[in-house]
Amino acid sequence: MTVIDRFVPKQVIRDLVTVPLAAAQKVGQPFLKAANSLVQRFPREIISLGGDADDPNGKVVYDFFAGIGPELANPGGSLPGANRWDDPLDPAHPVPVILAHGTAGGAQTNWGTYVPLLTQAGYSVFTLTYGAIEGSRWPISALGGMAPIERSAVEFAAFAERVMAATGADKVHVVGHSQGTLVPNYWARFLGGHDKIAKYVSLAPLWEGTTVLDGATGILDRFGFDPAGVVPCRALPQMMDDSAFIAKMNADGGPYVPGIEYTNISTIHDELVHPFTSGQVRGGEGTSVTNIVLQDGCLKDLSDHLGICGSPRAAAFVLNALDDAPSRVVPCQVVAPFFGSPLLRRTGGVPEFIKPFAPNSSRDTNR
Repeated sequence: MTVIDRFVPKQVIRDLVTVPLAAAQKVGQPFLKAANSLVQRFPREIISLGGDADDPNGKVVYDFFAGIGPELANPGGSLPGANRWDDPLDPAHPVPVILAHGTAGGAQTNWGTYVPLLTQAGYSVFTLTYGAIEGSRWPISALGGMAPIERSAVEFAAFAERVMAATGADKVHVVGHSQGTLVPNYWARFLGGHDKIAKYVSLAPLWEGTTVLDGATGILDRFGFDPAGVVPCRALPQMMDDSAFIAKMNADGGPYVPGIEYTNISTIHDELVHPFTSGQVRGGEGTSVTNIVLQDGCLKDLSDHLGICGSPRAAAFVLNALDDAPSRVVPCQVVAPFFGSPLLRRTGGVPEFIKPFAPNSSRDTNR
């Protein structure tokens, strides 16, 4: 019996974590309902709802949080342009794209930039929320990636099969963020999806896991405390660098599946994937892997783990990775951490606290 078991039963710890979530869900329902109504009255300059009527030209908002407004306005729904099950594929883009969100992300909240970006480029785009806490209601149900990655991969596999059946395609492209770079790959490696993914583009991938919590988990282990037993996010311990899941993903020569074209896009400012090179694993014999670091040639891009999904530079790399004939100019501009570019527009330029970290440099070759 551990120290924790002797003095604090695990069920008590589990209740301390999960009961407040359930209570907050119930108490917060009236306020969330009011927020749904209020947010639709906001000026577009303050918050984008992403609706077709509001945005007839499909303008791309480079901001990781651009999907929050649509989720508030349409809880559990789809972003405009996504999940058009009855629309035919564009002959110029005959492979549908599935977006795989990160931990606590969702079909709308993670992809406010990428749904309009890809639909405007002619792709058929599909999104889902996988791995939500079982039995939860909105807004907790909008927090995906909480289940074990194996379970999320089963959900992703079923969704991908549905996309292929609806569109008539025999393969899909994948664009994933964070945990969403592992979930589809588990399907590819272990659940029969090896020949059903054509191109696999990863934002802030962590093929070798992350060391960001190594110190904390070491202390917990010393007291015999298993975070996986009480923390609602079952996927979190699986993403640690020394987990059995990461070891399994990298067994037999590495994480990559032959026949899939991988593109990994990382940022040196990633505070959650540590080291960021965890996502820059080289491909072995018979694999196709392209590794990209946003700051190579552009120190102005300060994207962190979230901001990478709002970076115009990362977006251009994604489009070029998906296109059979890449032609997008990759910009080099100041991108704020956490949000993405819109923060700079709203403040009228580079904030003073960012300016020292965005020097002119001989490495800034893409202008």
